[in-house]
Amino acid sequence: MAQVLVVEDDATIRSSIIRGLTDRGHAVVSAPTAMAGLEQAVSARPDVVVLDLGLPDLDGTAMLRMLRGVSDVPVVVATARDDETEIVAVLDAGADDYVVKPFGIAQLDARIRAVLRRGGEEQTDPTVTVGALTVDPRARRATLDQRVLELTPREFDLLHYLAVRAGEVVAKRELLTEVWQLPYGGADKTVDVHLSWLRRKLGETAQQPRYLHAVRGVGVRLAAPEA
Repeated sequence: MAQVLVVEDDATIRSSIIRGLTDRGHAVVSAPTAMAGLEQAVSARPDVVVLDLGLPDLDGTAMLRMLRGVSDVPVVVATARDDETEIVAVLDAGADDYVVKPFGIAQLDARIRAVLRRGGEEQTDPTVTVGALTVDPRARRATLDQRVLELTPREFDLLHYLAVRAGEVVAKRELLTEVWQLPYGGADKTVDVHLSWLRRKLGETAQQPRYLHAVRGVGVRLAAPEA
């Protein structure tokens, strides 16, 4: 059983989610606005947050960014917005997963359990070292030559996923599915953009790679620089 905070302004939808999750054994608290949701997130310390984007006082994405300043609690965004660009932006802002309205309680429950499993796995993941690059998933901290890298949450997740698989060629399809939780379908540019940002922070370029090596038509491989 998890303690779930539901931030949803529509009373009918909120009641339906609360009833459905309670029937599945969860303890549920709720809030109708972004500010009330932030207060509940701090005071109730939920295990997971279900967050609507269309809130009356503040857009859910803005609330998510504020929440990430004080908490790493897993967040499942529940939204009627199905535009891929906006979904990617929400995931980049720190969401762990999303579900598009209308959705069934069984699907929402499955996504809640999935993000909680991923969170549990992250707590036990060991620090990964590749050459002079060190990635610590527990502290969510990466260093290169003992210098801390200033990474966004999505950049860190991407770097960690590749570091764990150092030496392997990882397909963009796999990165979209495992890092972004997105189905494959034309979003390759999302991966390319984030790889470009990551290269810049690693002090390299696609033309002169040190750690991130593109494999044309296949994907990307992270490996230590050759001596």
